[in-house]
Amino acid sequence: MTSGGAATPLAQLQARFGLELISTDPASLAAAGVDHRRLYHGKPLAIASPRSTLEVSQLLAFCDARRIAVVPQGGNTGYCGAATPDESGTELVLSLRRMRAIRRIDPANDSMVVESGLVLAEAQQAAAAAGRFFPLSLGSEGSCQIGGNLATNAGGVQVLRYGMMRELVLGLEVVLADGRVLSSLDALRKDNTGYDLRHLFIGAEGTLGVITAAALRLFPPPRAIATAFVAVPDPQAAVTLLGALRSASGDRVSSFELLPRIALELVLRHLPDMRAPLAGPSPWFVLCELTSARAEDPLDAILQDALGAAFESGLATDAALAQGERERREFWRLRENIPEAQRRDGPSLKHDVSLPIDRLPAFVEAASAWVASEAPMAQLVCYGHVGDGNLHFNLGQGATLAAAQRDTDLLKPHEDRVKRAIHDLVRAHGGSFSAEHGIGRLKVEELQRYASPVELELMRLIKQAFDPNGIMNPGKVLPRSSCAD
Repeated sequence: MTSGGAATPLAQLQARFGLELISTDPASLAAAGVDHRRLYHGKPLAIASPRSTLEVSQLLAFCDARRIAVVPQGGNTGYCGAATPDESGTELVLSLRRMRAIRRIDPANDSMVVESGLVLAEAQQAAAAAGRFFPLSLGSEGSCQIGGNLATNAGGVQVLRYGMMRELVLGLEVVLADGRVLSSLDALRKDNTGYDLRHLFIGAEGTLGVITAAALRLFPPPRAIATAFVAVPDPQAAVTLLGALRSASGDRVSSFELLPRIALELVLRHLPDMRAPLAGPSPWFVLCELTSARAEDPLDAILQDALGAAFESGLATDAALAQGERERREFWRLRENIPEAQRRDGPSLKHDVSLPIDRLPAFVEAASAWVASEAPMAQLVCYGHVGDGNLHFNLGQGATLAAAQRDTDLLKPHEDRVKRAIHDLVRAHGGSFSAEHGIGRLKVEELQRYASPVELELMRLIKQAFDPNGIMNPGKVLPRSSCAD
């Protein structure tokens, strides 16, 4: 109770919904208040864990009427602080962990309807059990949730073939800020009945409403797979090889990842159970994969012939084709463990950028030259999904320091200067400063800097229309001044 006798927001929430739904367990609050990269340390008012869309609806209506801010949180694996409450102690974390049902799977329609708290790996497994394939694949798939994947428009390693999360959604169920429920879970391929509202919520990072369920697209499972780890001289050769491989395979390339030598060295240094696929050194490598739903498709032969032509033209200098599923997984573990190897190596400055694929080599050359000249203390680790133009352009410091110093962030004082230079170069090459990690809290100022006035005005109008009282994840994507008081 307050000094004036009125119940506090927490007391009101607990009185209305009960202690089982509104938790103040200290350990849970501490975990919910820290983001995946430990950039933000918030202070949640409490954690609400609804069990149904009805409870989410009741909860949001209650909070909207009382101006209680709500921060939706899934697996809390994001990179930009979008699921982290602020430090005020007034924001309610809304966890979807109890809403993890698979409502239905329809193999004939190549679709399934799942709730937002379902872990991505569980969605993949459910699709496989029904003889279908859900292609979204991320390093965090064992802990990230479908709701978070939707809220951030997640990408991953198979965007080249299947698209980002936006392309994998047929319909949504969303609870609006005032508690009303917007539902379109019919899994239709064609529905031209006005504005397609689902796309406003995908990538909105919980600022317009809470996604509680989704109708997802499924595909025939890959029955033929060919994977290779290839040494290439430079990013231009990688981009040219991608085009050649797509032509040679009938556009069956599902993944095409670019890795610099330093990334491979970091993984081998910090994860001693890993091994290098190729014996000789190379400045750059490509991890590429072809897939087909037809088991009889000779993908190994197609890939081998394409790489043979690449050797003759100088696009590739060495290659190893995976001999079975075990070796294929070893190749992918090298790629998937780059973020963990960087973490173990020490603090780093991370940039998640995208470029038109034909401009990617020029950007890498210009940005690498800037780092060498203006940030010589840093170790550049530039890798990513070349098939869709997405690069993780990271600067680390581990290699320049003794082991005892690696937890000291010596790059932090240079962060703003480095970020501005890299993002300006991205813009100059026609790219985006946020490819697949979203805006969250981390990149609000960057969006204000690089988005056009028309874009920002429309975003503010949409936010005002869907959340006039500004309770939905305030301070994320748009600054708080864009929201109603």
